[in-house]
Amino acid sequence: MNNAQMVEVARSYVELITSHDVDAICSLFADDAYQEDPVGNEPNIGIDAIREFYEHVLASDIRAELTGDFRCAGNSVAFPFEVTIGMEGARFKLEVIIVFEIAEGGKIETMKAYWGPENLSQV
Repeated sequence: MNNAQMVEVARSYVELITSHDVDAICSLFADDAYQEDPVGNEPNIGIDAIREFYEHVLASDIRAELTGDFRCAGNSVAFPFEVTIGMEGARFKLEVIIVFEIAEGGKIETMKAYWGPENLSQV
Protein backbone atom coordinates (compact mmCIF):
# COMPACT_ATOMS: atom_id res chain seq x y z
CA MET A 1 0.00 0.00 0.00
CA ASN A 2 1.48 3.35 -0.96
CA ASN A 3 1.37 6.61 1.00
CA ALA A 4 -1.42 8.14 -1.09
CA GLN A 5 -3.64 5.14 -0.42
CA MET A 6 -2.95 5.25 3.33
CA VAL A 7 -3.70 8.98 3.40
CA GLU A 8 -7.00 8.33 1.61
CA VAL A 9 -8.01 5.79 4.29
CA ALA A 10 -7.19 8.33 7.02
CA ARG A 11 -8.98 11.17 5.23
CA SER A 12 -12.06 8.98 4.77
CA TYR A 13 -12.04 8.11 8.47
CA VAL A 14 -12.15 11.79 9.50
CA GLU A 15 -14.95 12.56 7.03
CA LEU A 16 -16.99 9.56 8.17
CA ILE A 17 -16.80 10.60 11.82
CA THR A 18 -18.65 13.81 10.94
CA SER A 19 -21.19 11.94 8.79
CA HIS A 20 -21.89 9.51 11.68
CA ASP A 21 -21.79 6.56 9.25
CA VAL A 22 -20.95 3.63 11.53
CA ASP A 23 -21.18 1.05 8.74
CA ALA A 24 -18.78 2.98 6.51
CA ILE A 25 -16.34 3.55 9.39
CA CYS A 26 -16.38 -0.15 10.24
CA SER A 27 -15.76 -1.02 6.59
CA LEU A 28 -12.36 0.68 6.92
CA PHE A 29 -11.25 -1.85 9.57
CA ALA A 30 -10.07 -5.44 9.19
CA ASP A 31 -12.35 -8.01 10.83
CA ASP A 32 -9.75 -8.70 13.54
CA ALA A 33 -8.59 -5.09 13.96
CA TYR A 34 -7.23 -3.69 17.22
CA GLN A 35 -8.44 -0.25 18.31
CA GLU A 36 -7.24 1.66 21.38
CA ASP A 37 -8.96 5.02 21.99
CA PRO A 38 -7.33 6.56 23.90
CA VAL A 39 -4.08 4.65 24.31
CA GLY A 40 -4.10 3.17 27.79
CA ASN A 41 -7.80 2.25 27.72
CA GLU A 42 -9.00 -1.30 27.24
CA PRO A 43 -8.67 -1.99 23.50
CA ASN A 44 -11.54 -2.97 21.25
CA ILE A 45 -10.56 -6.10 19.36
CA GLY A 46 -12.54 -7.29 16.37
CA ILE A 47 -15.11 -5.56 14.23
CA ASP A 48 -18.04 -6.21 16.60
CA ALA A 49 -16.30 -4.43 19.50
CA ILE A 50 -15.21 -1.60 17.20
CA ARG A 51 -18.77 -1.21 15.89
CA GLU A 52 -20.10 -0.99 19.47
CA PHE A 53 -17.52 1.72 20.25
CA TYR A 54 -18.53 3.87 17.27
CA GLU A 55 -22.26 3.38 17.86
CA HIS A 56 -21.73 4.82 21.35
CA VAL A 57 -19.35 7.64 20.32
CA LEU A 58 -21.38 8.76 17.32
CA ALA A 59 -24.63 8.92 19.28
CA SER A 60 -23.58 12.43 20.33
CA ASP A 61 -23.29 15.58 18.22
CA ILE A 62 -19.73 15.13 16.97
CA ARG A 63 -17.70 16.72 14.18
CA ALA A 64 -14.12 15.97 13.11
CA GLU A 65 -11.62 18.13 11.24
CA LEU A 66 -8.01 17.57 10.21
CA THR A 67 -5.63 20.00 11.90
CA GLY A 68 -2.31 19.10 10.31
CA ASP A 69 -0.50 17.03 7.74
CA PHE A 70 -0.35 13.27 7.38
CA ARG A 71 2.86 11.41 8.22
CA CYS A 72 3.48 8.06 6.53
CA ALA A 73 6.14 5.50 7.38
CA GLY A 74 6.14 1.83 6.45
CA ASN A 75 2.55 0.63 6.66
CA SER A 76 1.52 3.39 9.10
CA VAL A 77 -0.07 6.81 8.79
CA ALA A 78 -0.32 9.34 11.63
CA PHE A 79 -2.41 12.49 11.62
CA PRO A 80 -3.75 15.15 13.99
CA PHE A 81 -7.39 16.04 14.08
CA GLU A 82 -9.84 17.85 16.28
CA VAL A 83 -13.18 16.54 17.42
CA THR A 84 -15.94 18.91 18.52
CA ILE A 85 -18.54 17.27 20.71
CA GLY A 86 -21.86 18.65 21.89
CA MET A 87 -22.95 17.23 25.24
CA GLU A 88 -25.59 18.38 27.71
CA GLY A 89 -25.87 21.86 26.22
CA ALA A 90 -22.10 22.44 26.15
CA ARG A 91 -19.49 22.05 23.40
CA PHE A 92 -16.08 20.52 23.87
CA LYS A 93 -13.00 20.32 21.68
CA LEU A 94 -10.72 17.28 21.78
CA GLU A 95 -7.34 17.35 20.05
CA VAL A 96 -6.25 13.87 18.95
CA ILE A 97 -3.38 12.21 17.12
CA ILE A 98 -4.28 8.95 15.41
CA VAL A 99 -1.90 6.27 14.17
CA PHE A 100 -3.21 3.61 11.80
CA GLU A 101 -1.33 0.50 10.72
CA ILE A 102 -2.84 -0.52 7.41
CA ALA A 103 -2.74 -3.96 5.83
CA GLU A 104 -1.68 -4.44 2.22
CA GLY A 105 -5.37 -4.87 1.30
CA GLY A 106 -6.15 -1.36 2.56
CA LYS A 107 -7.90 -2.20 5.83
CA ILE A 108 -6.92 -0.71 9.20
CA GLU A 109 -5.26 -3.42 11.31
CA THR A 110 -4.39 -1.23 14.30
CA MET A 111 -5.67 2.13 15.42
CA LYS A 112 -4.23 4.04 18.35
CA ALA A 113 -5.63 7.40 19.43
CA TYR A 114 -3.36 9.61 21.51
CA TRP A 115 -5.11 12.11 23.77
CA GLY A 116 -5.65 12.80 27.44
CA PRO A 117 -7.61 15.13 29.72
CA GLU A 118 -5.24 18.01 28.88
CA ASN A 119 -6.39 17.78 25.25
CA LEU A 120 -10.05 18.38 26.11
CA SER A 121 -11.41 21.91 26.51
CA GLN A 122 -14.80 23.58 26.56
CA VAL A 123 -15.54 25.92 23.65
